[in-house]
Amino acid sequence: MTLLDENIRAQLREVFADLKHPVKIVFFGDEAENCEYCEDTRQLLTEVADLALDKIHLETYDLKGNPELAKKYRVERAPGFVILGMRGNEILDYGVRYAGIPAGHEFTSLINDIINVSRQDSGLKKETREGLTKLHDPVSIQVFVTPSCPYCPRAVILAHQMAIESPLIEAEMVEALEFPKLADEYGVSGVPHTVINVQKSNGQRGFEEVVGAVPEKNLLEAILAAANPA
Repeated sequence: MTLLDENIRAQLREVFADLKHPVKIVFFGDEAENCEYCEDTRQLLTEVADLALDKIHLETYDLKGNPELAKKYRVERAPGFVILGMRGNEILDYGVRYAGIPAGHEFTSLINDIINVSRQDSGLKKETREGLTKLHDPVSIQVFVTPSCPYCPRAVILAHQMAIESPLIEAEMVEALEFPKLADEYGVSGVPHTVINVQKSNGQRGFEEVVGAVPEKNLLEAILAAANPA
């Protein structure tokens, strides 16, 4: 049984025909644990990749069985995956990550991220790009979502655009229902809920939260506020 119907497959074939550069998706499941959505996530990514075999390359691994690779890509949860760019033999890690299945409305985020990584361009406004050059320390962004949230893809895609633009930013979609302990840790009660953590070189920690899907300018302001705590 397939997850994507023929109508969606036809639309994606048309979209993927315009992919500029190849994309690699590295997926981590967990064979040792009762990972409820690991197989569905792997199947979904397989079906998507099969629609553009020359441009989308999928690799699948077990999280616990490949600890060094998981550490390399900073994947800590299963199902989890990263979307990487490819330039010849060079792998481009833009910091685009997912924790949980990109189901429901989040399927839109997956497809948009594949397109943006393939373009190797964030698509952000000039002033946003310039603002991100002010960063000096690593920034971690986690966007908590649920599959039924119609506004969540806007927040996820924007966070991933920020990651594509800046080598100091890593952004992860987190499916809140699959990882409730992590959601509780940040007091997530509604989605999208974006958490921004900055570990500064002087040991100081910067932290900001954004609730709701906000414009580019607002997320940039939150990132810079976390990077330069008062």
